Amino acid sequence: MKLLMIEDNKSVSEMMSMFFQKEDWDVTFAYDGDEAMDKFNESPDDWDIITLDLNLPKKDGMEVAREIRAQSESVPIIMLTARDSDSDQVIGFEMGADDYVTKPFSPITLVARIKALQRRVHTEGGGGEESSSSSKNNNLVQTDHFKLNTSTREAYLDDKAIPDLTPKEFDLLKTLAQKPRQVFSREQLLGLVWDYEYYGDERTVDAHVKKLRQKIEKVGPQVIQTVWGVGYKFDDSEVNSEE
Repeated sequence: MKLLMIEDNKSVSEMMSMFFQKEDWDVTFAYDGDEAMDKFNESPDDWDIITLDLNLPKKDGMEVAREIRAQSESVPIIMLTARDSDSDQVIGFEMGADDYVTKPFSPITLVARIKALQRRVHTEGGGGEESSSSSKNNNLVQTDHFKLNTSTREAYLDDKAIPDLTPKEFDLLKTLAQKPRQVFSREQLLGLVWDYEYYGDERTVDAHVKKLRQKIEKVGPQVIQTVWGVGYKFDDSEVNSEE
């Protein structure tokens, strides 16, 4: 795995390098925002994952995330932040981050988060596709107006591709679409999509749903519905009447 770690604290980078070596990962380090973009731009299509500190010299981590997402919607990004503000985390997600780890963190925790995020990107399906009303094979989630392929990680609404889905947006859409009209609480979605507990940080789900809805609306009517006081569901039964 080729990893770019953007972290201004060299002690943290040196500590993590030992753990990354144990995993046999190919890691490049950048210590400020400008260097980060220079390193990223050397091979923008080759990175498997990026860890990004928000508090960077020369160029803020939010700006770095924005510039990376302008070039690649698919590369997974994990934010590293010493900030404990919920608003910082939500803004980070809106900039395109897929996950976050709050400092100080255990190296083992960060390695586990990286593996979990990569597992979600590369693991196809995994229990539940058969629940979709019209699924035809293990890689396909399909309803009357919607189709999602877990192999190509592409999603279509009435044969129009939903553009630029990040890994977490794709996983969230897949989880909802596998069981049309079933209502999922935010807590359930945190467990199913993020693979671990977020200790009640349900704004993570809301931030991702907001971005996902914006992308869906570029190609057709909204199919992710809010169930007030409960959570969200996928429902494309009203697509025809809305066109």
